[in-house]
Amino acid sequence: MPSKTVDGYQIEFSAEPLPGTDSWGAYVTIYAPSTNPLHLDEVYPRQRVMADVPCDTASAAQRQAEQAADTILAQLRAPAKPQGD
Repeated sequence: MPSKTVDGYQIEFSAEPLPGTDSWGAYVTIYAPSTNPLHLDEVYPRQRVMADVPCDTASAAQRQAEQAADTILAQLRAPAKPQGD
């Protein structure tokens, strides 16, 4: 499974065939930084992303997943807004 590390976050992105179609879906999992390489703290459980954009190939779906992961990670790292704003 392709993965990359950004500022200590481990990002896994993958493609899987969509049942009953010739299309591929894009999937992302993100783990928080950890000082223990045997313990991964999942902050974004494996989910299909870009569900409205089926891909014709596995490599296209992996590219979609990697792009979506960058956006998701930016959202996870953004400071939380106070409620009521």
